[in-house]
Order: sequence, then structure tokens, then C-alpha cells
Amino acid sequence: MNNILLGYDGSESARHAANFAVDLARRYGAKLFVLVVARAPDWGALEYERKDMIELMVKHSEEILVEVKSQLAGLDLPMQFELLVGQPAKELVLYAERHAIDHLVVGHRGHTMFDRWLIGSVARQVIAYAPCAVTIVRDRSADKGMRVKADKSEQSETPLG
Repeated sequence: MNNILLGYDGSESARHAANFAVDLARRYGAKLFVLVVARAPDWGALEYERKDMIELMVKHSEEILVEVKSQLAGLDLPMQFELLVGQPAKELVLYAERHAIDHLVVGHRGHTMFDRWLIGSVARQVIAYAPCAVTIVRDRSADKGMRVKADKSEQSETPLG
């Protein structure tokens, strides 16, 4: 395994996925690609509104990219960070194809329930179309009745803990 792609949206699930992807990259001596996708609106917007919405999403996504870069900065791993505009699942799959990705890692849930209802989860779409192995990382602490407090030694070893 040489190339691992992390789909990152800044959500709690994405943070858990980042920890998993970092661990995987360390184990295999692989390069870690981190992709943030600014979601482009697909419907319901006039052209001038669409442009403003995209600019707003790109600005927000740039903030997410800066955050993940700073949190992964001290790691001794080859990494590449990128921001694209489009539909997250589609962009992740296309990126994986273009960069010979061996393993793609994403979080189980993104930010909003409306997004999942509207288009289905990004994770489901990635599983369906990815050209490589896919790991979906679940944020167990968000599950009802499963709130587990991690001990401090575990938190100190994970870059996004």
C-alpha cells in the first residue's frame, strides 16, 4: 500500500478518520493525501447566487484545510493537501483514480442530516464507486448510549484527538 486518501470535512467523524488514516500511513510507510471538497450547489440557485454560494463554501473549506494541515503538521509522513470544488463523493472517487490511491478513508457522518437525506451519505457513494479499498470510520462517541471517555494517554498519541 503506497497511497492513502483521506476525505476530510472537519466533522468529528472526519477527525476520527484522520487518526485512522495517519495510523494506516505509518504502518505501511504510505503517502497520505488529504482532500477537502467545497460542495458546489446542484440545484435551486440562479447563476449569480451559485457563484456567491461557491465562494462561501470555498472560504469555509479553506479554513478546514488550514485546520487539518496544522493538526497534522508535526508528523513524519509524506503528505499532500488539496481543495477541490464539486460533489464530495464524486471528487473523492475521481481523485483516487487520478492519483493511484490504494486505500480511501472517510468518516461515517458529515455535518448535516439534511445533506444525508438529500443526496445520501458521501460514505455510501464512495463505497459504491471507489476504485480501491475503502474504510468508513465511525465516531462511536456520537452513538447514543456509547459515550466513552478516552483516557489521556490515548488522546496524546492521536494528532486530532
